[in-house]
Amino acid sequence: MKPSYTGLIGDVGGTNARFALVDSEGRIRHPKTFEAKAYASLADVMAEYLETTTGRRRPPRAVIAVAGPVVGGEIEFTNLDWVVSEGDLLAHFEFEAVRLMNDFAAQALACPRLDDADLRRLGPDLGRGTWNCPVVVLGAGTGFGVAALARSERGDVAIATEGGHASFAPCDEVEVEIWRRLRADHGRVSIERLLSGPGLYDLYQALAELAGRPASLPDEKAVMTEGLAGESLAAETLDRFCAVLGAVAGDLALTFGARGGVYVSGGIAPRMADRLDASPFRARFEDKGRLSDYVREIPTFLVTHPYAAMVGAARELEQMERL
Repeated sequence: MKPSYTGLIGDVGGTNARFALVDSEGRIRHPKTFEAKAYASLADVMAEYLETTTGRRRPPRAVIAVAGPVVGGEIEFTNLDWVVSEGDLLAHFEFEAVRLMNDFAAQALACPRLDDADLRRLGPDLGRGTWNCPVVVLGAGTGFGVAALARSERGDVAIATEGGHASFAPCDEVEVEIWRRLRADHGRVSIERLLSGPGLYDLYQALAELAGRPASLPDEKAVMTEGLAGESLAAETLDRFCAVLGAVAGDLALTFGARGGVYVSGGIAPRMADRLDASPFRARFEDKGRLSDYVREIPTFLVTHPYAAMVGAARELEQMERL
């Protein structure tokens, strides 16, 4: 007898489109990854996944986590020539229900479901946080994502945000000088101007200029590789990146009252987990003046689960089924 699937879940960004099925026991089955730019539309890649996995049988529901803001059930991708709406997917695939959700909102839903093996503690062991208090998840990759999770006995509600576009706040004279250089190039300086792949390279170039040294590395990938190998300027860049990440994480913990924990994900931080753990991240997280004692009690984690957004999409699917 063929297994019964309750829904299709996905995690779609500018580079990869990942899909899986959720079975009747809530397990994630048959995950596959596709190169998004090889397809003309989201419907095309979804159709290929379903055809090769389920044939003509279709699961009744779908939840797709997407990299960007979902407005009125629709998203226009930044790095793909795709405009996707829940209504179009409903009509195309004849699902009973479709939900598009921000990928960091999906990760926020996933956080309480992640096992200890899917996390790496950053800083002191403070447990998993106060269970009925908000959670924040943040991460740097192509951009900088932020979402929160409001928790109560009645259930959890993910809060999608565009917090990566909040203003960057320098914390010392070096960061003031970095801010000056970025402002001269870009005007307003957002958090994402530093905490992203392109931001990592801008940070490297600014530190090189401040030190009167040539910025000899060609891109952010080289900065990451050489920094982890010990090249001095690249290593200084990684440490400064981690310090700024900690300061921003602490600000977000204050903003949301995130005594349920702060979770760091994204494409960059997991690639330098040891460096992040040994960096000023936690010290800058706690350095909040009169509120330092408040944030000192908040646990921080690095998410090491490779498909956290899929876990969150599966949880959203479960909550849809209960409505």
